[in-house]
Order: sequence, then structure tokens, then C-alpha cells
Amino acid sequence: MSRIGQSPIAVPSGVEITLDESRVIVKGSKGSLEQSIPESITITQEGDTVLVARIDDARESRSLHGLMRSLVANMVQGVTDGFTKELEIIGVGYRAAVKGSGLELQLGFSHPVLFDAPTGITFATPQPTRITITGFDKQLVGQVAADIRKLRKPEPYKGKGIRYVDERVLRKSGKSAK
Repeated sequence: MSRIGQSPIAVPSGVEITLDESRVIVKGSKGSLEQSIPESITITQEGDTVLVARIDDARESRSLHGLMRSLVANMVQGVTDGFTKELEIIGVGYRAAVKGSGLELQLGFSHPVLFDAPTGITFATPQPTRITITGFDKQLVGQVAADIRKLRKPEPYKGKGIRYVDERVLRKSGKSAK
């Protein structure tokens, strides 16, 4: 059984945590994040640490205990350091460019694909075949990366498409000739 929920969360200087009865708000140099708290979970702040505890030992509250601790820890890390995801584009003529606050992608279609950045997300293209997604909300950064990848998933025969930098694509052999 995991004990993630019982470890305290260290709050660095410059991060302000506001606790209500039903939500927690974390403010830092990068921005502000808000999360609702389930009724079976209590969050207390003692000095520069935050503790997450459950009211009872019911199955639902046990499962939410570690989740809420991880969500609050990710909020603290997000407003101090931020999160990044990197995607790489593989294929002849496939490339990306930053246009304003969004992305313009050439993915082998007859038209360029435009992808607007949601609030709190910034794009960078250090190379035409590499996209860096940066933001302070871990869930939003991962969702935007998944949405961009979904535009042209890597195919198993030639490996063309958009993939995460550390992703391995299982390759299939083509038809064998007689």
C-alpha cells in the first residue's frame, strides 16, 4: 500500500497557499492555481509545510488522500518552476513554427494546421521539428501536448508523425515479397 499522502509538502519562499473549506489556492511567481478539496480530505498548513489528511478510513477517502497530496505538490512545483513537455516531428516536409501565441504545423495535409495556445501555455520551436510546451499547470501542459500529438500520431511502418521526445514507437515490417 502506498504512503504518498502522508508525506508533507515543502512550501518554498515566495509561494502563498490559501486554504478555504472547499478549495486550495496556490500563488507563486509563475501564476495562480486553484483546486477543489473533497469533503473527506482536510489540508492544513504548519509553517512552511502543508499536510494532507483524510477524515475517515473509507475506500474513497483512502484513494483521494494520495491524489490530493500529489495535486497540491504539483501546484506548488508549477507556480515555482513550471512544467515542460517536448514533442518531435518526424516526416519529410513536417515542421512547426510559432505564429503569434499559437503554432502553425505542416503535417502532410493540403493545408497548414493552426493550433492556438490556451491561457497559461507558451510554445517554442528550437528546431523546426521540435516543439516545447511550457506552462505552470501540469494537467494543462500534458493535455495540450496530447492534443498536438493527436493531430498526426506516429504510424508504425515509417514512424512518421508527432511523438514525445522520449517515446518509442514499435515499428512493423511491411509486406514480405514473394
